[in-house]
This record gives sequence, C-alpha cells and structure tokens, in this order.
Amino acid sequence: MASLQSLKYSPWSVDQAPTLSVLDQLLIPEIKEYIPILNVQDAWTVIRTMQIRGAPLIAIVAALGLAVDVSSNPAELQALEESDIEGTRAILREKMEHLKTSRPTAVNLFNAMAELDQIIADESLTSKSAVTKAVVDYAEYMLDRDVKDNEAIGKFGAEAILNTMSAERKEAGMGARVVTICNTGSLATAHYGTALGVVRELAKLSQLESITALETRPYNQGSRLTAFEITEENMPGGQLICDSMAAYLMKVKGVDACVVGADRVCANGDTANKIGTYSLSIVAKEHGVPFYVASPFTTLDVNLTDGSLIPIEERPAQEMLESSRAPSSIPCWNPAFDVTPASYITGGIVTEKGVITERNPDGSLNVTAFVNRHTTT
Repeated sequence: MASLQSLKYSPWSVDQAPTLSVLDQLLIPEIKEYIPILNVQDAWTVIRTMQIRGAPLIAIVAALGLAVDVSSNPAELQALEESDIEGTRAILREKMEHLKTSRPTAVNLFNAMAELDQIIADESLTSKSAVTKAVVDYAEYMLDRDVKDNEAIGKFGAEAILNTMSAERKEAGMGARVVTICNTGSLATAHYGTALGVVRELAKLSQLESITALETRPYNQGSRLTAFEITEENMPGGQLICDSMAAYLMKVKGVDACVVGADRVCANGDTANKIGTYSLSIVAKEHGVPFYVASPFTTLDVNLTDGSLIPIEERPAQEMLESSRAPSSIPCWNPAFDVTPASYITGGIVTEKGVITERNPDGSLNVTAFVNRHTTT
C-alpha cells in the first residue's frame, strides 16, 4: 500500500461529525502540509487552485467536502424545518452545482455529484436529518470504493503489461520498463493510484525494472509529485526525464509499456489526460511500445461519442510564465489537457472491472459495450 496520504478523513460517529483535510500539493515536495476542509467552498477552492488534483481525488474531495459541510449544520439548513425534505434537497443540489464549477474536464466529479443526487432523491428519506446522513454515508462509501477500485486497476494493469512483454525479457527474468506522465498515484486518488498503482503492483510482484516519470510541463506534476512518490517509496529504477526525451528513451534504452491516467474516456475510447499525453502516445506507437490508460469505471463517459466533445480546461498564462522564466509580456496558450485518439491506446483501457481491448472496425475502442456489460441495473 502507498505510504503517502492525499487526504485525512475521520468518519461520522456518535460523538463527532466527520472531519477532512487534504495535502496541499502545491507545496510538495518541500513541505507536507494539510489544509482543513470545513465546507463546500473550501473543497471548491482546493480543487480550483489545484492544491489537490487528479480526477479520482477531485471527485472524492468534492463528495467528502459536501459531507463535512452538511454535518456542520450550516445556516441555510438550520433555517429549515426537519420535515422540509424538498428544501433540504434544493440546498444540497445548489452546493453540488457549485462544486461542479470547480474544474470542467474530469468527468469523475460530475459522476460523483450525479450519484449523490440519486441518493438524496430517495423517497424513503423522510426528514432533513435522514437526507444529510444519507449524503455522509454515501460519501464515505465512495471513499472506500475508490481505494478498492485502484487496487483492482493495479492488478489488471500489471497483468496486462506482463502479458505483452517480450518472451526474451521474460525468459531472462527481467522486469517491466514503464513510462508515465503527470501524477496518477496516491496524490491523485484517495490512495494507491491508477496508472502509478499499476506500477506499484509490478513492484510488489518484483516485476518492475524501472519507472520513468516525464516532468509534465508546464505545471510539473511529474517532477513535483510523481518523482516525489517514486523516491518516497524507493520504487525500482525510478528516474525523471524531460517530456521531450521520451522518444529518445524508447529508441536508445527501450521501454516495455506506457501507462497513463485519464480525466475522461469517451464512447469510442478517445481519452483526455494531462497535456503531453497525446505526444507520448504517438512516440509510443512509432516505437511499438504498448500504451495503456488506467482509469476507474467512473471516468468512462459514453454520453460523449468522441474526444472532440470533451471540454478542455485552459489554465492561466501565469502558470506557464512562472515555471519557464519567459518574458512576462509573451502571450501564452495553456491548455491543461489534450485528447489521445483511441487508435494510439494500443494496450487498452484498464479499469477495476477489467481491460477494454475490444475494437470497432474503424480501430476505435468499444467502450460502450464494456460499460453495458458491467453496469448494474
């Protein structure tokens, strides 16, 4: 299990309301400091300012932030009668709508709010207290589910990578040489990680020769966060390279697999992830390196047919200017994400329910069929 904690949560009990604090990832690796989350606005702020990031973690912090908020009996809820169910639902939905405005690309956030909306709509809830308690209970369930899902993703992903390694390397007893971009470990989830969770599983099986992190310009999530996780846990063969070095690494030293995370996966398998992922997928395909996307089932968005429909967040120019020492007057275009076409995801999409590898005649991935098979009715 990963040693780093992206959040600290104390659950609801008879004696106390739940509490939540999150690790300020803008201060990593120099400082480990936790920020208390007392209400929905606090949760919105840490998501918006990227003090926490990673699609799964964004969803969990939003859900737990709502749970902490309603448990504190805020003024707007205090003003309602205990029997005012519709008023309670309206206030909770207003808070959830606000959370959804924090960041636009990661679908996990929107799916989490949709799940909570279904919970509060339950007609068996007959009081204000019952509605708010249902929100807290379900948010805590989502926290537990995230950890278990990440561990399952790790197992499926490690198995898939080992199955595609060359026979020569296997016979020689060599482990996998893996490349990743951005941060997809404990700092991007409630715990363990998605793509980096796959790497953790390989290490646990003594099947990891090396893990190479791209620095992930311009915000450096790879050099600040993934490199930090690699060194904190002494992962075998950990190293950091510039984003532009990936192609030469594959040519000169060899790579067995690329594994990345995702903020949204469309019905055809097109995938939004941190800017630079698309470039990495192109060079991986050119060098015959299997390319995997590791993401929870909640990241699959079959309502969008393809990647052209994914809203791409554009970040402030200052983020690029400050990290590049560029002249302050130069205009910047700073998209936070790009879209990798399904045809470049040659290994498949790894979820906690299995690996999506089924292709349509046009080369796209049949995500819709996978979702339909694994959706509980």
